[in-house]
Amino acid sequence: MGVPKTKELFETEKHHEATVEFVASLAAVLVTGLFIITFVLQAFEIPSSSMEDTLLIGDHVFVNREQFAPPTHWMGPLLPYREIHRGDIVVFLSPEEPGLYIVKRIIGVAGDRIHLRDGAVYRNGEELVEPYVRHKFPRYDPYRDNFPAVPPSETYGVTSTDWQLTMQSHVEGADIVVPADSYFGMGDNRDVSKDSRYWGFIPKANVIGRPMFIYWSFITPANQYQLRGSADRIGFLVHTIIHFFDETRWSRTFRVVQ
Repeated sequence: MGVPKTKELFETEKHHEATVEFVASLAAVLVTGLFIITFVLQAFEIPSSSMEDTLLIGDHVFVNREQFAPPTHWMGPLLPYREIHRGDIVVFLSPEEPGLYIVKRIIGVAGDRIHLRDGAVYRNGEELVEPYVRHKFPRYDPYRDNFPAVPPSETYGVTSTDWQLTMQSHVEGADIVVPADSYFGMGDNRDVSKDSRYWGFIPKANVIGRPMFIYWSFITPANQYQLRGSADRIGFLVHTIIHFFDETRWSRTFRVVQ
């Protein structure tokens, strides 16, 4: 005959089971979070004004690295893959500067015919309606505003020698035609954006992912990303700590990028 459990022993075992369940649940959450951070999300800081007002200098965003990645069977329905669409905002490695991450909006996909006339974008013969575009410096620029009618050169800020040599091979009539496995990207702050007009197409292999949402936004000088010295970095870190509350753009926290 078994010895009946005392009330104290029963409560001790129940407490132990609850503790084990809590630890197991916490471990599962931590493992899931680590998996997401390691394989799915990547944090980026917006360094320039080329995507204003959609993205501001100092916006910190989480990027979904899996959505545009090649589909895998084991991820399946958990992280569904899809092709990049016109209008998507993407983070990618610069075709001109190795190691430099850039964010732009996709204007054209493979096969699209694109040209600009007086700053307006035409795709496959139709003028685009672009409510996200800003024209903050509308001074006329023949190359920028009438692309690709004017040949690229350093006179108009085209520093990519490769693009200067190859752009005309993609021009048919008044349009530039996006080649296979490539995209044509432009910044929303259209007058200052150095984009596909200046360095060419975005190779599909260069795409990192899609910005999902802003998790933190801090007022940041326009040239901060160009400052590489330790003193500059430490100085801005101290400034951030001191002014964390009064210079954080709280209204942008968790804003979805679209």
